Amino acid sequence: MALLIMLPVLAIVAGVIGWQLDWHLGVDSAVYRAGAIIFLQGEPLYDSNTLGPEPFWALLPFTYPPTAALLFVPLAILPVQVAWGVLAAISFLAMALVIRVTIGALPRFSGELPRWASPARTTLIFAVVFFALEPVWRTIFLGQINLILMALIVLDILVVCQRGSRWGGVLVGIAAAVKLTPLIFIPHLLFTGRKMDALRALLTFFGMQALMFVLIPGDSWRFWTHTVSDQGRIGPMHWAGNQSLNGLMNRVSDLAPWSSTAALAIGALLAPGAIWLMLRFHRRGQALEALLVTAFYALLVSPVSWSHHWVWAVPLIVLLVAKLPETTPATAGRRWLAAGAVIVVFVSCVLLVLPNGRNLELHWEFWQYVLGSAYIMVPVVLTGVLGVRWLLRKKRERDHRAEPPSQPLSRQG
Repeated sequence: MALLIMLPVLAIVAGVIGWQLDWHLGVDSAVYRAGAIIFLQGEPLYDSNTLGPEPFWALLPFTYPPTAALLFVPLAILPVQVAWGVLAAISFLAMALVIRVTIGALPRFSGELPRWASPARTTLIFAVVFFALEPVWRTIFLGQINLILMALIVLDILVVCQRGSRWGGVLVGIAAAVKLTPLIFIPHLLFTGRKMDALRALLTFFGMQALMFVLIPGDSWRFWTHTVSDQGRIGPMHWAGNQSLNGLMNRVSDLAPWSSTAALAIGALLAPGAIWLMLRFHRRGQALEALLVTAFYALLVSPVSWSHHWVWAVPLIVLLVAKLPETTPATAGRRWLAAGAVIVVFVSCVLLVLPNGRNLELHWEFWQYVLGSAYIMVPVVLTGVLGVRWLLRKKRERDHRAEPPSQPLSRQG
């Protein structure tokens, strides 16, 4: 516990030192802080592509819903670099929480585990080692909130809702009010039979939007009628860092006007399979696996899924690694390969190695398109493997039923 607390403290200390030495820490956290200041000053959030309180090295538009500006208000009282340190500390604790909840959602190992593999120690080991994952260190380096939002969703769906609490769904609604992508977890709750949790999540989301229409009606109206559909404020869709179907289609089609429509169509075609797989896991009592299906489907179909949004690799890797002690000679190779390949993808920083920016992605070779879609390939390949395994299992069951019953040996005498 001391080590778990020491790391967030070090992040805050780094923020204080950065404040004194004027380091450029946390591009995105600087935007969050600026949005909160603008909200408190009563100035418009979305009229321009920059905000007055932003430092010169973080001149970016505020792209989040108005609710986010309200929730970022505590950052307004802190210097830019200290605000980054606080968000980094909270993000580290959020990742540790996700790891611990993920471990708790796994079936208990039937054998005897070594002392270091206890849930508390395993959480600490994973929390330290996972800093090597590109989505994690980039989230912390930029001062992003991806780990915090993931923790809200994981805690709500795997803990609060599982216990039948009357607060189930509220954290999902709050996460969706900060960044719209978590809205997909409301139908996840609905499809898995948690209708009241889904309703609470929806009411929380709309309640917070209604509050913002009271507090800042002009900004709220502008966001929902204009800013929410303005992809130009987010960044270039074809950049290699956009690991979504929309980003892939814009790259391979050389920014053809039909690219985003094609990405939506592919996402719609994948939806029935994703729902089927999610429900299959849910009915087998595998709530974690069902949640991951929804999370990775959301990353695929979102118009923008920057590489740092893929922090859902954290619970996925915990799940894959947890299966390794129970391997048999027949499954050991496949499970080690799956876990190792996923870890390599998210540690390799392959997206940073490939030529990117300034439209270089539009001139990639075929092999560069493959490597440049490494994150996209993870859920696609894993789902394909699960599909093949299911088909082979069904074939074996049919063959077994088709076999004639064995005849008892006749007695001779």
